[in-house]
Amino acid sequence: MAMMTKNKTGIVESKPKPHYTCLSCGTSINMGKRKYCTIDCRQRLRRMLNIRTGLLKTLNAKFATFYFTDIMIILDILQYGSNDIFSFIYPRTNGKKPSEDFNKMANILGNIWWAEKKRTNKGYLASMQVLEKARKNHDRSASVKPIELKYPSVKGAALLHLKIGSSELNKPDYFNIIKSAFRDQAKKHHPDHGGDSESFRWIKQSYETLLEWVENPSFVKRRGFPDKWFYGGDRNRWVQPVTLK
Repeated sequence: MAMMTKNKTGIVESKPKPHYTCLSCGTSINMGKRKYCTIDCRQRLRRMLNIRTGLLKTLNAKFATFYFTDIMIILDILQYGSNDIFSFIYPRTNGKKPSEDFNKMANILGNIWWAEKKRTNKGYLASMQVLEKARKNHDRSASVKPIELKYPSVKGAALLHLKIGSSELNKPDYFNIIKSAFRDQAKKHHPDHGGDSESFRWIKQSYETLLEWVENPSFVKRRGFPDKWFYGGDRNRWVQPVTLK
């Protein structure tokens, strides 16, 4: 399917619709605009990634990213105190999910590490042996240094009732945005204007909740990438791709 648009000369052009694929398994079937085909699919990859964090700790990884294409999986690692990226690239297995291919790759790298450790009895030599299997990239450290996003630490229900996106509270005039949203919803749902009293009660309560937040605004910071799974060595866990708004 394609979208029809007019260019500056008025000529109608055909542009392909955006192609959405699951960020956990890669399927594009019945995806719509979703990032994952199912919650279970997303959780399956997260579990597999977190099970194998021991390898990343052994390699002294500060940051890492995992992503995939139709033909390969890619694990990029940035070590503490380094600006070089070590990229482990393995071919996809026909009929297998990225989580299964990642597990296979981790087993291969782990076996290399243990074989060298038994031979030399030195962990750092074993790690060097593993890193030699990677493609070394200079000056690409930004590719695994995460984007940092701020989310307001306020209940989502309050935003939902006032029809405010969380990103709106990152703007300097968030107080006016909240007041304007309350006025709009109050006009629609106030009982004196034919609205529902229960709905108006929730709207008023949500407004009061946000006013309390305005008095001492606080945010939750989250790091990550919009199209890659991200690992932070300080927390020793993987997080799913973040949503940019």
